[in-house]
Amino acid sequence: MVRKPTIDFSRNETLVAIVVVLFVAMTAIVDHNFLSLPTLFDLLRGAIVMGIFAIGVLLVLISGGIDVSFTAIAAFAMYSTTSLLVHFKLDIPWPFVFLLSVAIGAGLGLLNALFIAGFRLPTLIVTLGTLSIIRGFLLTFIGSQLISNLPANLRVFSRLFMIRGTTADGSFYSLPWAFAALVIVVAVTWFLLYRTMLGRMIFALGGSLESARRIGINVQATQVFVYAFVGGISGLAGIIHAAMARVANPFDIVGLELSVIAAVVLGGARLSGGYGTITGALLGVALITLINNSLILLGIPSTWQMVVIGMLILLGTGIPAYQTKRAARRAG
Repeated sequence: MVRKPTIDFSRNETLVAIVVVLFVAMTAIVDHNFLSLPTLFDLLRGAIVMGIFAIGVLLVLISGGIDVSFTAIAAFAMYSTTSLLVHFKLDIPWPFVFLLSVAIGAGLGLLNALFIAGFRLPTLIVTLGTLSIIRGFLLTFIGSQLISNLPANLRVFSRLFMIRGTTADGSFYSLPWAFAALVIVVAVTWFLLYRTMLGRMIFALGGSLESARRIGINVQATQVFVYAFVGGISGLAGIIHAAMARVANPFDIVGLELSVIAAVVLGGARLSGGYGTITGALLGVALITLINNSLILLGIPSTWQMVVIGMLILLGTGIPAYQTKRAARRAG
C-alpha cells in the first residue's frame, strides 16, 4: 500500500509557509500589483542580506549558543574594507574585496570564540559585549561619516544582474548577482550541516554540551569554527549590503538583529539548541521581508513592524514549547 504524503502541521516550517501564503494572498487582494515581477524581484533583493545573516544565526542556535553581534561585525568589516581600498587607492577585483571583508569578519568572530570557547563565558553575554565594543568604536571614530564614492570594482559588481527586463507596462525589474552569494552560503552551510562530521558535531553541541564532551567531541574547536564561520558570513553580508546600496554606512544595518533572530526562530530553530533547518530559516526570512515591505499596503503603519515581529517571536517560541509539553503529557 502506498502511503499518501501528509502535511505535518506540528512543524514550524509548515505553519510559517501557510502564513506566508496567506500574507501574500491578503496583500495581493489589497494591491493587485503585488504579484508583479518588479515587486517580487524587489522582495528577493531585499531578502539577500537578511538571508545571509539568518544562515549564520541558524548555525549558532543549532550549536546551542546565541549571537547578537553579527550586524556590528558586518558593519565593521564592510566599513574597514572600503576604507582601506579608498585610502590606499587599491584597485583589486571585487571577489578579493569580498574575501577581505570575510577575513575581517572571521577575525572578529574569532574574538567571540576566544571568550566563549577559551574562557567558557555565556554566548549571549560575550556577543552583547562585542556588539557594544564594536558599535562604540564605530560611533567614536567614525560617527556619521559615509563613504559614498565606493571603489570602482564594487560599483561594477552593483551593476551586475542575473535577471533584468521590462514588463509590458514599462516597469523595470532586476535581480542582482548578489543573490548568488545567498545561494552559495545556503549550499555550503547545508553541505556542512548535513553531509559532514563537523555538522553532526555542531548539532551534538546544541543537544547537550556535556554529552558532546563525553563522546569525544572537541567542543572548543567546534565552537571556534562556528563563530569564525558566522563572522565570515557577516563580513560577506556587510560588503554585499554596501555594494547594493552603493554607500558604506556603518549604521545602515544597525538594529537588524531582532528581525533576523525572529526569522530563524519562526522557522523552527530552538533557542535551547540542537535543532533548526535551513528551509525554516529561509521561510522565516521570507515572512519578515513580507512584513517589512507590505504592512503599509495593508494600511498598517510601519511603526507597528517591531510590534508584529515581537509577537511573531513569542509565537515562534511558544508553539514549540507548548508542543513539547503536550508530547510529554501524552508520553506520561
